Amino acid sequence: MDGKGRALDNIITERLWRTIKYEEVYLKEYESPREARKEINNYLHFYNHERPHQSLGYKPPASVYGL
Repeated sequence: MDGKGRALDNIITERLWRTIKYEEVYLKEYESPREARKEINNYLHFYNHERPHQSLGYKPPASVYGL
């Protein structure tokens, strides 16, 4: 790792957070931190079980990796 806060050090995690922000967080106004956590958790379930991923042949990770 080159240094603190560098996106290239952990590109996969950075890409995941970008996706969460653009497909969930920036589209909603949450009433509370509790609601935000709940909705982000719901999104992560969608991301892993329903959302097709190009790199996985347009299948969700759960169907590819048996989650």
